[in-house]
Amino acid sequence: MMRRAVLSAAAAVLLLVSGCASYYYGDAAGSDALAPQATAALLTANQQAADRLLEAAPPEPGARLLVATLVNVDSLDASSRFGRISSEQIAGRLVQRGVPVVEVRLREALALQPGEGELLLSRQLSEVSQTHQASMALVGTYAASSRQVYVSLKLVRPQGNVVVAAQDYAVPMTAEIRGLLSGR
Repeated sequence: MMRRAVLSAAAAVLLLVSGCASYYYGDAAGSDALAPQATAALLTANQQAADRLLEAAPPEPGARLLVATLVNVDSLDASSRFGRISSEQIAGRLVQRGVPVVEVRLREALALQPGEGELLLSRQLSEVSQTHQASMALVGTYAASSRQVYVSLKLVRPQGNVVVAAQDYAVPMTAEIRGLLSGR
């Protein structure tokens, strides 16, 4: 019984230590054997980025947040399954942490681009935030290289388009991530 408790404690310490130090999530790119780890790495990276944003700029109690679809840095009016699932994971984490997130797909005031998601350009930020009574919006971009995908997130206060927090991170490029990037 004592041995089981010691092993459980050691495993918990290893999990805590391994999750705290890195802004790069995963191992070397290209190995299909890493696909489950890479998928977990994407989820972990997105959740930790949301946590860091909330630590840097905690919203006022009850403040509502809009989460826009992450867009390709080379084409700000285009996204992919990678951008959409990342946005969904980040929004989910914000809700888990007690932040009300406006689900814009249920509203008619924000036009959605089929196959792209909820794209929120800076010229629309103030208007859309007022319509949805959101005090902040989370926007972001991603850029893919041959070995990883770089993600940049920003929490923006619509009044004056002021960035109140930012978070950058990278996830390994795997066949699965490549598929999310290429699929619409």
